[in-house]
Amino acid sequence: MASPSQLTEHRAGRTRLPSEHGPLAALAAVPSAAVATVLLVPGYTGSKEDFAPLLDPIADAGLAVVAVDLPGQYESAGPVDEAEYVPARLGEVLAGVIGGLTPRPVIVVGHSYGGLVARAAVLAGADVAGLVLMCSGPARLPDGGRRTMLDASEPVLRKQGIAALQKLREAIDPTRRFADRHAGLDDLMRRRFLANSAAGLLGMAAGLRTEPDLVAELAAALRRTGTPCLVTCGQADDAWHPRDQQDMADRLGAPFALIPDAAHLPNVENPSALLDLLLPTWQAWLTR
Repeated sequence: MASPSQLTEHRAGRTRLPSEHGPLAALAAVPSAAVATVLLVPGYTGSKEDFAPLLDPIADAGLAVVAVDLPGQYESAGPVDEAEYVPARLGEVLAGVIGGLTPRPVIVVGHSYGGLVARAAVLAGADVAGLVLMCSGPARLPDGGRRTMLDASEPVLRKQGIAALQKLREAIDPTRRFADRHAGLDDLMRRRFLANSAAGLLGMAAGLRTEPDLVAELAAALRRTGTPCLVTCGQADDAWHPRDQQDMADRLGAPFALIPDAAHLPNVENPSALLDLLLPTWQAWLTR
């Protein structure tokens, strides 16, 4: 059985990645003959542990794999200025992290808010061999249950603090519907949320409310560098609607794939189907 600190057992070790905001907590597995590195970037209120089911299979495929906490998330310290957590600024930080990774080349997978950050990293000039946008959108988080929860959270967080907000989330957060499938997930989600930086939660929430549509800019950057891209999401994604993500893929000139039996967290809800998509895609990118 997995420990309460992870979703599944894995062989990845704990490490730290240098960044302009200080060391970032990460999980990493580097096979001896690795031919590239895959960097996994989590979403709002997420962490490196969200990718636990993917770590061993990616390493077994001969790729180094690194899952990271963004600044202010879980076990990574972050700045006190909320403005430092919008995608554009975190993208600059992530671009610096990407530049220090080995072996090269580096493929980046951004989940949800992490997709907006990964996009910003590419726009900031990060040298990547491929970009996967997973359950992420073209712009701000649209109206819906998650946006309602986001808007309701800010006054609670500002007036009562993270502990009070966690109680609210436990009462109404729709992302908890899969918790009973994974031993220890409730405990992990609670502990990591309480460990988050309040400034980080507020700043990322602001980013989710205000991020502009930068698909055209990303498409131009990908064309300029010849960088391949893939857009994917769970078939029942309840953040950005799958049709909006497919439209984003069309605008990027990128393939789009739905993951069956999954919603907003296919790396947890259906990791085998996600890996069946990602591993051959990456192999094709690396051998083209």
